[in-house]
Amino acid sequence: MADTPYAPSRIRALPSWLLGRAAARGHRLVADALAAEGMRMMHHAVLSAVDELGPVSQAELGRTLAIDPKDMVAIVNDLQQDGLVTRTPDPKDRRKNAVEISADGRRRLRRTQQLGDEANAELTAALTPAEREQLIALLTRIALSAG
Repeated sequence: MADTPYAPSRIRALPSWLLGRAAARGHRLVADALAAEGMRMMHHAVLSAVDELGPVSQAELGRTLAIDPKDMVAIVNDLQQDGLVTRTPDPKDRRKNAVEISADGRRRLRRTQQLGDEANAELTAALTPAEREQLIALLTRIALSAG
């Protein structure tokens, strides 16, 4: 934790503080890994969602990912400019755009997913495989609990 700001020992023992530090480190590792492929994290998230949801309206994509419509337009514009997605009139409603991943987008997504996996492996390198599974299970419970 060399680049971690000072915090009193009582605070350093709090789960909320530790989760925040771990999240910051994970974010940094993944962001750096994706940047090696010319991808930002939000762009990667949108590309992953487009791949998973299939042709999806840009508006639905924004609602699903909780991204402001103006930001979604900019992200999809960037992805389209890079040839990673296509945007065509939605067959269900011609007033909307349907966004679909391209073949280049699938190739880039496979590379960025691998880079993300490697970054997460680095993040959890101090853990055994069983501890990694346990960590994921515990974090899932915390993240998905009502509150």
